[in-house]
Amino acid sequence: MYHFKRKQMISDDEVPRVSVVIPTLNEAANICHVLPFIPTWVHEILIVDGYSTDNTINVCRDIRPDAHIIMQEGRGKGSALRTGFKYATGDVIVMLDADGSTDPREIPRYVAQLMNGADFVKGSRFLQGGGTSDMTFIRRLGNWGLTMFVRLLFGGRYTDLCYGYNAFWTWVVPILNLDGTGFEIETMMNIRALKAKLNVYEVPSFEYERVYGVSRLNAFKDGLRVLRAILAEWIRIPERQAVRQRRVTVMSLEAPTDV
Repeated sequence: MYHFKRKQMISDDEVPRVSVVIPTLNEAANICHVLPFIPTWVHEILIVDGYSTDNTINVCRDIRPDAHIIMQEGRGKGSALRTGFKYATGDVIVMLDADGSTDPREIPRYVAQLMNGADFVKGSRFLQGGGTSDMTFIRRLGNWGLTMFVRLLFGGRYTDLCYGYNAFWTWVVPILNLDGTGFEIETMMNIRALKAKLNVYEVPSFEYERVYGVSRLNAFKDGLRVLRAILAEWIRIPERQAVRQRRVTVMSLEAPTDV
């Protein structure tokens, strides 16, 4: 099997170049618990900083001098991720959080599924082998309700909607055509992957508590943002044909002329 990426072929016995994108904002105390566990074979680490006022950037440079520091365009987690996606040069993009809640040692699990034929791989805290130590009952209930709502409107069999540990081939980025700015970006990605009929695979993942500090996630406020994002995607459902056409166009541009 061959995977067509940006006019080059990656065979099953090769490891794709992996770009790890990490948004940061005043995470000096936490990022030191993340960077040392990123596999040494990754192609690049992109630190997308939201103009931190603490020592985040210096800590990143001390631990991983090879990391690329990029200043965020716009505000919010969604804007930071989109900035990172724009500058990624690898074949695969992996999203990590800077607070220590997502485990970089799980990266091979995601990459393996991409090499097995997935277009988009998302983590799930509710598959066997996954879990969470950082979810209140209210957040758990809200995530379940939003997940079921997405399954009702868009199909698919997602078990976890509001979790940001994802990995995907770089060619997926223009297909998703992302425009979110906040925490709703993760839901937007998951829904648009369904609408584009991408081959989506879930893998078990464990979410840890934030190492230091208080989470910037507000269950009620951000839950409403996610709900609005779901409804906005449903209103745009006639655009699914256009999304599929973008996928056909991207794939045709990247397919080799001979094999």
